[in-house]
Amino acid sequence: MSDDSTQRFNRRSFLKATGVAGAAAALGGVTAATPGRDPGPKENEILVGVSAGAGDIEGKVTSHVPGNAEVVHKNEKLRYVAVKFPEQAPETAQENFIEAITKKDGIKYAEVNETLEAQYTPSDPDFGDQYAPQQVGSDQAWDTTLGDSDVTIAVVDTGAQYDHPDLEANFKSNPGQDFADGDDDPYPDAPNDEYHGTHVAGCAAAVVDNDTGVAGQGNSSLINGRALDESGGGSTADIADAVEWAADQGADIINLSLGGGGYTDTMKNAVSYATDNGALVMAAAGNSGSQGVSYPAAYEECVAVSAVDDSENLASFSQYGSSVELTAPGVDVLSTTTEERGSYETLSGTSMATPVASGVAGLTLAQWDLSNADLRAHLKDTAKDIGLSDDEQGSGQVDAYAAVTTEPGSGGDDPDDPDDPDDPDDPDDPDDPDDPDDGDETSETLSDSLSSYYDYDDYTWSWEYSSPSRIEVVLDGPSDADFDLYVNEGTTQNASPDNYDYRSISTNSQETITIENPDTSTELQINVDSYSGSGSYDVTITETN
Repeated sequence: MSDDSTQRFNRRSFLKATGVAGAAAALGGVTAATPGRDPGPKENEILVGVSAGAGDIEGKVTSHVPGNAEVVHKNEKLRYVAVKFPEQAPETAQENFIEAITKKDGIKYAEVNETLEAQYTPSDPDFGDQYAPQQVGSDQAWDTTLGDSDVTIAVVDTGAQYDHPDLEANFKSNPGQDFADGDDDPYPDAPNDEYHGTHVAGCAAAVVDNDTGVAGQGNSSLINGRALDESGGGSTADIADAVEWAADQGADIINLSLGGGGYTDTMKNAVSYATDNGALVMAAAGNSGSQGVSYPAAYEECVAVSAVDDSENLASFSQYGSSVELTAPGVDVLSTTTEERGSYETLSGTSMATPVASGVAGLTLAQWDLSNADLRAHLKDTAKDIGLSDDEQGSGQVDAYAAVTTEPGSGGDDPDDPDDPDDPDDPDDPDDPDDPDDGDETSETLSDSLSSYYDYDDYTWSWEYSSPSRIEVVLDGPSDADFDLYVNEGTTQNASPDNYDYRSISTNSQETITIENPDTSTELQINVDSYSGSGSYDVTITETN
């Protein structure tokens, strides 16, 4: 155990008790669906999450499944199974199952396998030339870099026509996986209807400078996780599996131009897994025109992207709110479509804005070697204020030119702009490149152990900086136990499973919480809790100025 007298990371209180460790968790990849499981929405399925301390996931659930239902799918890494009920079963059967199984030891959650939809609104297919790359400065950025094939953008969507003349050179030789149909080929089943993924892929990375068609934001490599079927809908399970797969493929950026469901633990665990494995997850804010962004964009792991038009006004359909971090062009965006539909067309939606932002992120990684957290911060630091409210634009519209020409950590100030509200020569400017504290970070790790499911540790973090831009709390615990992480800010109350501002409760012991612009009025409150099992853990705090 590390010294508890460290300056900034201190134990506030702890409870120790004796107990036994949980059973070893089974580790592996995604298990294919059983034969006969249809693609697309799955309205009669319940997803059940099983704690890492509870052993075999299918065996743990099967004994509690009623006779008219069956386990039809499982994901070993995210540790959930899908339980299918007959269509004729009363709705109360699923409700009763959820209520009953969540009371069983080792069951982390049970929830409906919700349907998510592609986030787009069709518009005039004869609309003229592109404007998105010019509006976000990608064309200017190309003087610095056209992109890098070593940077991978995963499009989790409908199938994409990976042999499209304007996409083929940027798709990897193994173009993807089909989670809707459960096979190795993500090609659209019905190209005349299933075109959304092809359009999204082109918004991000249609081949630049190939004398063909349109240009994306840069020449990143593309892979496609087909999780939505030709109807444009897909189940939470298929999308979560595709996100996990994309992270395992080493995707630097995962594009989710989809949404419409509520909070689910399965999807939360998937985006947490992707983030913990180094991917930046970009997600569409939603198309209802209302306040508050859709899930999955609303998860703290995801960068929520709103949409603006060619006059840089918020699109009438774009959702908005405090979770929006960036905006990008999303109205009448010309991009690739399936050849059956004419190869190119214009569409509108936060579905289009998101891959524009993802493409800019890929172009940025071609120039700078950044972690996903630092890439997220850099895109926000270099975003262009286009005069919208923070709820509408977040930090601003993505700016590819600024992102590839501005040294990461130096902020987004333009020293040649007399109208820049931040003076880079001002010693009090938080983005002053001459300020020795600007862009700094401090990090500390403490190690300890929990002895059983009723054991926990509490810590506090004393702030190093007066106005830090970000704080990240990472828990790395035993593989055969299920430890959870809870955090409170702006209060002196201990965080706990019943009292938290942020939580990370995957089915294993790998948890991450990231807080942008945290409240420093009180010390940060941190709780490490054993849901099941025992063992040693590390908890690491990284505070960034």
